[in-house]
Amino acid sequence: MKVIFAGTPEFARVALEHLLAAGLTVPLVLTQPDRPAGRGMKLQASPVKQCALEHGTAVAQPRSLRLDGKYPDDAAAARAAIEAAQADAMVVAAYGLILPQWVLDMPRLGCLNIHASLLPRWRGAAPIHRAIEAGDTETGVTIMQMDAGLDTGDMLLVEKTAIAPMDTTATLHDRLAQIGGRLIVQALELAGRGGLEATPQPAEGVSYAHKIEKAESQIDWSLPAEAIARRVRAFAPFPGAATRLGADAIKVWSCEIDSCKHFPDKPCGQILHIDDAGIAVACGAGSVLRLTVLQRAGGKRLPAADFLRGFALAPGMVLGSAP
Repeated sequence: MKVIFAGTPEFARVALEHLLAAGLTVPLVLTQPDRPAGRGMKLQASPVKQCALEHGTAVAQPRSLRLDGKYPDDAAAARAAIEAAQADAMVVAAYGLILPQWVLDMPRLGCLNIHASLLPRWRGAAPIHRAIEAGDTETGVTIMQMDAGLDTGDMLLVEKTAIAPMDTTATLHDRLAQIGGRLIVQALELAGRGGLEATPQPAEGVSYAHKIEKAESQIDWSLPAEAIARRVRAFAPFPGAATRLGADAIKVWSCEIDSCKHFPDKPCGQILHIDDAGIAVACGAGSVLRLTVLQRAGGKRLPAADFLRGFALAPGMVLGSAP
């Protein structure tokens, strides 16, 4: 079977590796244009492009696929490449461009999407982050037949996985990427035999995983400790949960809920207690959160005891205060 692959980040690279390892023919890879990244802001190829080049696969990087859009020459060149590939199917994973109808209609078996949620819950751009932030106890991967809507197509295969209490977006991402890679190979094998059954998504339970914005990283200490802890895990590794002490920025990478303590009369964000186990902070509804791994601007992530050797904190200080 010949498969065009469209994807950009690490999640998609894992899927591409699975397709190639399974012996599927991938004549063409679509990925986002190189972007500036790192401290030097040098142009860097996406993980998917790097993988494709390592395997000697042709790569196209159109800025748009809309023939009537801002970059019609890019779209026309991409269309010619897709037509020349004569693929049976296109696999899409976190590509980052909207596929117009001409792309959806081109392959014989259509376009199959690897989506990191149990659809219809968490359609959209950030399903892994939002599942953790919301306190979901399970998530998974849905292989979906793409249509013109936003993650609205029929479900082809689904696999669930539990969200562990200490899962971060990073750990859950890696687990779901492996599930997605394995599941898409299974879906294509079934499709090749005509054994892939499509199931419409339920009308109930629809939710949208809106893109993560950097502004969301700021910790709102008026929230209950449990909600803040979920956000710390959801925003690791990006954008990271952050707070301030005066002019100093601090990122919080790990924390624990102190369910034995209750301080309803303390200001939210006030440091209550400090020891080698962490920094106890008052949160909403009298709850307490212990910060265990922190990072100052320009520094390294450190356990609380090591962090405190280079950053003076004391009970009574209030985190989140303006400079």
